[in-house]
Amino acid sequence: MAGLFEAHVTNLGKYNEGVLAGEPLTFPASPQAVQALLKEIGVDGIRYEEIFIACYDFGGKLPELQRCLGEYESLDELNHLACLLSELSPDDLEKFEAALDMGTHTSDLADVINLAENLDSFEFYPDIESEEDLGRYFTEDLAIPAELKDYFDYEAYGRDLSTNEGGHFAPGGYIVQTDGVKEIYHGIEDIPKEHKVFALPQLSIREQMAAYKEVIDRIPPAADRARPETAREGR
Repeated sequence: MAGLFEAHVTNLGKYNEGVLAGEPLTFPASPQAVQALLKEIGVDGIRYEEIFIACYDFGGKLPELQRCLGEYESLDELNHLACLLSELSPDDLEKFEAALDMGTHTSDLADVINLAENLDSFEFYPDIESEEDLGRYFTEDLAIPAELKDYFDYEAYGRDLSTNEGGHFAPGGYIVQTDGVKEIYHGIEDIPKEHKVFALPQLSIREQMAAYKEVIDRIPPAADRARPETAREGR
């Protein structure tokens, strides 16, 4: 399955300590790739547990998806979306990009997943990028006398059409929503097992002992810990 985008997954604990430890993860991903990456950046569930995404790289594809994704997205949700998009035909992927550009149902990652599941609720007309283009497209089958075609205001007709149906001119064409978007995806519990990838790395006994020792070594000696002040007795 070809990669659609990358997320630069970063160790949050180390970042807060002033150390940048992160690696790119290509989606769709595998559990093995996620475990290897987490081990590489030191997230093992013992020393460090939390991650964040420093940046995304879409390689020039899906430009509108960038603004829909945040720093603390679930790797499982990102992978589920990538799997859904990988299964789309080129035409449906173009429709999805136009729907993203339309800006409805894009408030969070769950919205975007539902958008990918509801492309039948949209009609997309590629290469129609202006009101005049739209007017000309929808008058092709009208019986307008040839001698009047040069006088017909295609732009005004296209403007009325797009206004009345709430259409949108995206970079790749014209899109209009024809039906409601159903909430198919409600949360991580709806992700198919084969799309889930998050798993902490499997450590050997020696690696586990080393990790626990590192955690213990960070704890300051009892003598160095701040002692609570005892109240003085009044005289």
